[in-house]
Amino acid sequence: MAAIGGQSSSPVAVSSIRAWARELGFSQIGIAGVDLRSAEPGLLAWLAAGFHGSMDYMAGHGLRRARPAELVPGTVSVITARMDYLPREAPADWLQGEWQRLAAPHEAVVSVYARGRDYHKVLRARLQQLADRIADQVGPFGHRVFTDSAPMLEVELASRSGIGWRGKHTLALSRDGGSVFFLGEICVDLALPPTPATTAHCGSCQACIDVCPTQAIVAPYRLDARRCISYLTIEHPGPIPVELRPRLGNRIYGCDDCQLACPWNKFARRSPLPDFDPRPGLGDAALVALLGWSEAEFLRRTEGNPIRRIGHVRWLRNLAVAAGNALAASCDGPGRAARSSDLFRALAGWRDHPQALVREHVLWALGQGGGRPPPADTAAGATIAT
Repeated sequence: MAAIGGQSSSPVAVSSIRAWARELGFSQIGIAGVDLRSAEPGLLAWLAAGFHGSMDYMAGHGLRRARPAELVPGTVSVITARMDYLPREAPADWLQGEWQRLAAPHEAVVSVYARGRDYHKVLRARLQQLADRIADQVGPFGHRVFTDSAPMLEVELASRSGIGWRGKHTLALSRDGGSVFFLGEICVDLALPPTPATTAHCGSCQACIDVCPTQAIVAPYRLDARRCISYLTIEHPGPIPVELRPRLGNRIYGCDDCQLACPWNKFARRSPLPDFDPRPGLGDAALVALLGWSEAEFLRRTEGNPIRRIGHVRWLRNLAVAAGNALAASCDGPGRAARSSDLFRALAGWRDHPQALVREHVLWALGQGGGRPPPADTAAGATIAT
């Protein structure tokens, strides 16, 4: 990767960058400056409130997050990029389908973005290809590519460069794509003309705030990560707070509720790339099936997928919470008792796990089912009901 040096003297046309980016699967390109000082007070207040939880690296980087030229010395402009990730074959009623899975306690729900290839790998590789195309035009230039991999105020940069506006859920929103997209950046020493910011279009809507299962959006544009299900199931290394466990429902990796409720996501665009197509077991699996994965199978199934980074122990922790919620939600009816009995047994198989984190969550979950397996449903012709 090229190092940032002195400012290059032959900037490339932004229209050319956009054309090359479209060929690489990006749907939008913007250009931002490096003066983000007006965002610094908000960042400091968020950190001071402790809303970053155990993500100590966010406090450690301090104001460098708002100062690209300090993060990457020599940076003059930041190329911002948007890549849509809704799977290619997502049906027209995909939003309804996601809500239906969330309402099926024995199903396992992985956030849409994490069902295919690791977006870090996809975006970094394609951003580098874009940088290479620029170099072919202007010659060697200083640059570094990022995607959720450095202390950058990505949404701030996206907002300033016209990619979208910051929604009340704190994600970037676009009128023609909702929020179902990834962001990436290239810090460059090229003096490129900034693209204009767009206006906000949330209005009085607060659907994202109202729908959040844990009330993690404590005010418009203000998220307490310590209550966020995405943080709890991915970033948080320790026990999930007992009082929040029932609110996780069957969400085992991330949470999409604020996006599913957002009216703008009816305009979410499908990705042209196969990378974000769901892998078997990550888009339509039952909890009992995933509890059957050994660590070796977990590693095999998640190779090249973002889930792998949480490791098998946190994976089991998350599954245990979801399984406990499913047992608590079980009710009489054809097939329900049989399904709960199978789930109880699969969960109980992990109660002697060598890691205390797993054991504690498994014992909690078994307790939600009364501490013993429900009787199997032996009614003639009984079928598994969702």
